[in-house]
Formats: sequence, structure tokens, C-alpha cells
Amino acid sequence: MTKITDIPAIRFKGFSDTWEQRKLGDITTKIGSGKTPKGGAAAYKDDGIALIRSQNVNGDRVDLSDVVFIDEQTDEDMKNSRVLKGDVLLNITGASIGRSAVFTRELRANVNQHVCIIRTKGSDASPEFIQLNIISSNGQNQIDSFQAGGGREGLNFHQIGKMEFLYPGIEEQQKIGQYFANLDHLITLHQRKYDKLTNVKKSMLEKMFPQNGSNVPEIRFKGFTEAWEQRKLSEIATMHARIGWQNLRTSEFLDSGDYMLITGTDFIDGAVNFDTCHYVERERYEQDKHIQIRNGSILITKDGTLGKVAYIQGLTMPATLNAGVFNVEIKDENEVDNRYLFQYLKAPFLMDYVDKKATGGTIKHLNQNILVDFPVVLPHKAEQEKIGEYFLAIDHLITLHQRELEKLKNLKKACLEKMFV
Repeated sequence: MTKITDIPAIRFKGFSDTWEQRKLGDITTKIGSGKTPKGGAAAYKDDGIALIRSQNVNGDRVDLSDVVFIDEQTDEDMKNSRVLKGDVLLNITGASIGRSAVFTRELRANVNQHVCIIRTKGSDASPEFIQLNIISSNGQNQIDSFQAGGGREGLNFHQIGKMEFLYPGIEEQQKIGQYFANLDHLITLHQRKYDKLTNVKKSMLEKMFPQNGSNVPEIRFKGFTEAWEQRKLSEIATMHARIGWQNLRTSEFLDSGDYMLITGTDFIDGAVNFDTCHYVERERYEQDKHIQIRNGSILITKDGTLGKVAYIQGLTMPATLNAGVFNVEIKDENEVDNRYLFQYLKAPFLMDYVDKKATGGTIKHLNQNILVDFPVVLPHKAEQEKIGEYFLAIDHLITLHQRELEKLKNLKKACLEKMFV
């Protein structure tokens, strides 16, 4: 056992002891994995005793939503791979190598050959603290160093036992473990809300727009009964992009300025991330009024990742388009609501249409001659406005939870750096 004087950058009040460096092999009673059930996948059952595979060790937790089961005889054959509450599970092969989680359930279960059980001995090492060390940059760097040829090809038990980490006293370990457990709980809550809202939107896109040739949707706002009308996109909007001779050289991209340049790579979740945009000189902005962008503009990528759609909100300066993006301008705003058209273009209808046009191949450029005939179904303007507002409100909630998720994940990443040595 080696005494280390290093301490983390951040620690809880009341703790001042130095941390000790120890190998996993010295503080565990078991480092080992399961095996393939006799008969392989044919041994899987619809019910019985859970068999945990690498896909179940995900997001620093054991996800049993798609777990498979084995029968009593297979369980007996695999008794050396039974999991106990408090075991640390570590994926040791495949693309998910290095992912880990603590098994926290009172549940009879086994692991297969792709998952390693790390079981602590005594009371001076917390499973939660060990798992946090494994997912820290220190732990992941050690896993990388064990891999022949630089790729993550597989871990053996001897290598896992050699992994070294610094440990405080058990009380401080538990305090740190509880902090991260609370953080993970918040991350899970926001992930569930995000997933739920995403599923709600997907469902409502199917129910609030007519399907399969119908001229009315399954669900609509109260007070609207008229049939919807089908129009071609070219009948209700114009589409303009930066033409060839106007194309910009990268040397013309500015890091700051008074005229923003929007590129398809700046699109994120139906909006434009202005923080990633470049800028151009005034003459480039004034070159083509048809690609001058304002709040309420609808943009579609026509090159690279095709069919990504963005709705402009919060723009505070003049902006123009880089190559590869269409500016979709509504011809008569008394007839068509821009928020409604944005949602319709962002729904799967557009890319389903493009895929059908790509019979026998893949469309690499979303040409205007493909878009002009794209069918758009329209209710009266008042109903369009209601639908556009509804989906923008859902988008706003989805974005809020997504940002909170990112914030919490970044906080966890920062704390893993600052609270471990």
C-alpha cells in the first residue's frame, strides 16, 4: 500500500486525510465474468432468472428494460456468474468496453461472458466509489492503456486487478458516492422528461396532420371542421440558395462582424446555433437579397445532411446564407403561417418524399426540382397558427430539458475531474 499526499481539487467539508493508492485486486474478493449459456441465444426465455448482457450496462446504471432470462438449470450451470447487490459490473468486450454500473437491485441475476463482476471485500471500499473511478478519465485512460494496438479489443481479469486508484476513508467515499447518485437521479429525471416529450411530439405529428390520403387529421383543435387542402410547396413558397458564382471561400469567413453567415452545420434541433456561425463582409451580405435571413425565416439544408430544417428566432443582426442551404419564403402570409410550414417541413413527410424520389439510388443534393412538387396539406390560416404554436411550445420544452441534461452531464464530468485524484 503506497501513501499518496495528493488530494482532490474539491472535497466535502470536514475531510482532510490523505488518499491512499490501491489496486483493485487488493480490495476485491472477485473479479470475473460469466459465460455463454449452453445453447447460446436458444437458452433465452421470456421469463425466469435475469441474464445481464453488455447492452444492459448503460449510462452508469443497469438497465433491465430489455434483459433476457434463463431457466433454473442454466442458472445452476452459471452459478459462478451470479450477481449480488453492490457488485460493480464492467463491460469487458465490444464497442461498449469500459462502461460500468453498480448493481443495486435485490434480484436474482447472472452476467454473460461480456460483463465482469467486481466484488469488494471488507468495508473500506465503496462499490459506488470504485465505479466512479472506473468511469473517470483516469480509469478510462488505464483501460485504454491495456488495449493492444490502441483499440478497445477486450479486458482480462489480470488487467482489471492491476487498475490503481486513490481512495479516501470509507465515510468520504460514501459521501462522494451519494453526491453522484443524486446527480444521476436528476439526469435520469430530465432524460425521462425529454424522452416523453419527444415521443409525445412524434405521436402528435402523426395524429394532427392528415395521413394516407385523408383530408382531415385524427386530432384537431376545437372549432375546426373544414377539410384540408393539398398544395405543392412551389405554389405557396419560393426557395432560394447561394448560387455558384456567389460561393464563398473559407478565407472570407470572419470570426466576428456585423453580418452573420449561416451554414447547415450551424443547425441544431430545428434552430440555428448563432454561437457557431461565422461572419462576412457587408458586400457579401448585400449580394443577394433572396438569401438575407430574418426572424421567422425557414431554412432547409440541400447538401451534406439533407433535409434538416431550421426556424429562425432570436436573430439580432443581419444574416445571409452559406452555400448548401435553401431560404424558404412564404408567398402570401395571409394564407400560410410560417410556424406551421416549418413544423410540416420538419416532420418526416419531407424526407419520406425525398426517399421515394431516390428510387434505385441515393439523392446527394436536395435540388429545387425535387422540392417544387412536395405536397403540403393546409387547413385554414387560423388552424395553422394553432398547430404551429402548439408544436413550437413542445419544441421549447424539449429544448429546455435537453439543455438541462447537457448542463447536468457537463457538471458530472467536471466533478469527476475535480473530486478524484
